[in-house]
Amino acid sequence: MAFLTEADRKYTTPEDICAHVGDEYARFSGAIVPPIYQNSLFVQPTDVNGIDANDYIYSRVSNPTVEIAERKIAALEGADGALCFSAGMSAITSAILHFVRAGSHIVLVGTSYGPAMNFIKNYLGKRFAVTHTLVTGSDVSEIEAAIRPETTLIYLESPSSCVFMMQDLKAVAALAKARGIGTCIDNSYATPLHQQPLKHGIDIVVHTASKYLGGHSDIVAGALAARREIIESIQVNERELLGGIMDPHQAWLLTRGIRTLPVRLKQHAESARKVAEYLENHPKIKKLYYPGSKSYDQKALFEQYLSGCNGLMSFTTYGSSEQVNAFVNHLHCFQRGCSWGGFESLAIVIGWNEESGRYGLPQNLIRIHVGLENEDTLIADLEQALALLPEAE
Repeated sequence: MAFLTEADRKYTTPEDICAHVGDEYARFSGAIVPPIYQNSLFVQPTDVNGIDANDYIYSRVSNPTVEIAERKIAALEGADGALCFSAGMSAITSAILHFVRAGSHIVLVGTSYGPAMNFIKNYLGKRFAVTHTLVTGSDVSEIEAAIRPETTLIYLESPSSCVFMMQDLKAVAALAKARGIGTCIDNSYATPLHQQPLKHGIDIVVHTASKYLGGHSDIVAGALAARREIIESIQVNERELLGGIMDPHQAWLLTRGIRTLPVRLKQHAESARKVAEYLENHPKIKKLYYPGSKSYDQKALFEQYLSGCNGLMSFTTYGSSEQVNAFVNHLHCFQRGCSWGGFESLAIVIGWNEESGRYGLPQNLIRIHVGLENEDTLIADLEQALALLPEAE
């Protein structure tokens, strides 16, 4: 399993961590890019009683290539260690399973990532009688009121999916620790460059590493970071027994993506700032959902926890459902796609139901990801498509 070494800890800036943590050049014959250990088995010395506890045995358990990515993520999050998984959902479900048992209760932010909510509500709920209470998450007293005697986990996502609502991490962590309740947060939006929840008392941070950590839309990957005892437990239980470890080639690509994370995020953020300003002042935009905008509703929490933004934002317009879909279909540079965090710009209409509406998700919400294309090209693309929509009456 991947824990930070003393050599790793000498790197303290995000740029240096991304470039060098875990890259033991002497260990890898001086290779500036470490090799891919694309093997299932590691043979052992003849004297098996002398095997060191850190020796590799089988890639379902651990792999040198995977551990390089894990050490970088751990260092970025300020964690003791990290674990990489074959998908974001594998990391999320492993983190949740670490805290729950049959009959547990979970407090869950109602605008969390849809598949994570589905796992809690339907899979755990129907098979293991795990109950849940949805909250907006914007008020700590609401979270406190939702806690029951059988509550074992508070699941956060800050900023949350699609509408980017934030939670007061320090206050929630203190509330949970006082009651012996675990906390987990999806930090995919902010990335560890812009938010480090462990430093505010959160127990586990999870990432869909397919997004900004990978950055090239060529891997499906997940990761989690935590203190040592949690990492050790998940390593030998949820990850080893369920077989969700990341493939070595996937890990090699993830490490490649992490090396350029700081410069990529700067460009995403700069382009998104200009696009957000354009949308915020456009007469056909009803409301912009973007933590970095002037009109963002939770400025105090933004300034307390986030050091920056990225390229993901949402907005509503004055058009009908048909007009909103026509707008997205009329975009050229923005491709229609459900993911985000890669080099490409994307747009999609977010699905809505009455339950999601109760927790802050509006109807006809358009989510866009500002990629690495020229921002003037992106604004011109939005402008030509917005011509299809009406202004406010």
